[in-house]
Amino acid sequence: MSQARQDLREAAEGFEAIMIRRMLESARASSFAQDAPLTGGGLKQFEKMRDEHFADLASVSGAFGFARSIEEQLAQFVDGKSTE
Repeated sequence: MSQARQDLREAAEGFEAIMIRRMLESARASSFAQDAPLTGGGLKQFEKMRDEHFADLASVSGAFGFARSIEEQLAQFVDGKSTE
């Protein structure tokens, strides 16, 4: 695999991780839980760290497939193939 293609794969995985983080953040924002002793700032920080870790793992493993789709779409430009 060429260095350009490897860079593309890493960028696609990074983008997938960002998308997953945003989805988790949106899902968590819709929670109707009120602040209580066990739902304060410490728990919110832990949830954020857990979501970030999950997003990173999911993007590298290809669990959602976003990175693979992005890479396939953009590979034609990296590999020198054009759709024109």
